[in-house]
Amino acid sequence: MQVLKPFTFYLLPFTSNNMYAYIDGRLVFKSPAYVVIDAGGVGYHINISLNTYSLLTNAERCKLFTWLHVKEDAHTLYGFADEGERRLFLHLISIPGIGPNTGRMMLSSVTPVEIQAAIINGNVALIQRIKGIGPKSAQRVILELQDKLRKEGSETLNTAPVNKTVKEEALAALVMLGFARNTAEKVLEQEINKNGDALTVEQLIKFALKKFIITCILI
Repeated sequence: MQVLKPFTFYLLPFTSNNMYAYIDGRLVFKSPAYVVIDAGGVGYHINISLNTYSLLTNAERCKLFTWLHVKEDAHTLYGFADEGERRLFLHLISIPGIGPNTGRMMLSSVTPVEIQAAIINGNVALIQRIKGIGPKSAQRVILELQDKLRKEGSETLNTAPVNKTVKEEALAALVMLGFARNTAEKVLEQEINKNGDALTVEQLIKFALKKFIITCILI
């Protein structure tokens, strides 16, 4: 009996309709528009941006962070070279009128770093240069995402380090839950100063959440 090589499909907690966190397998085909990855004997057709294409090497193995777009007539996979690009993509398509294809076009026309900087700095001119994005759409993107991206910080576009400290992991979790980065960081520092470095990630998050709850009650 042939044993298939294992491949990884993880549930993604921060997107309600996403089935795969990433797909890691053999790169069978690569083009500027899509790739085909063989994972466990199944070939996955994954749409990509030019940004991701430029970051793909000629290595035989390939790992892409993915998002599954579910419609009545189709299930379409989109892949990204790193978590930061996927996170920005999900922010973009949360804007009314911007679908997955437009989001991919945005990431193909301008780098993720440039898009994030343009949104944070209110650079309407740069965003509306992208095909399919007019002045009104550009203004809406800035209006709805400017504060969110400021709170997340520019480092969210970087690939997460392999070894994070307890504080870094707790901070990432709190930001994921919707807390402002600066506020969460201050709370975590207070707890670490009081309890030392012996706290686990789970303990630190619980302490922080308790502090947030007490603060909300007092307000």
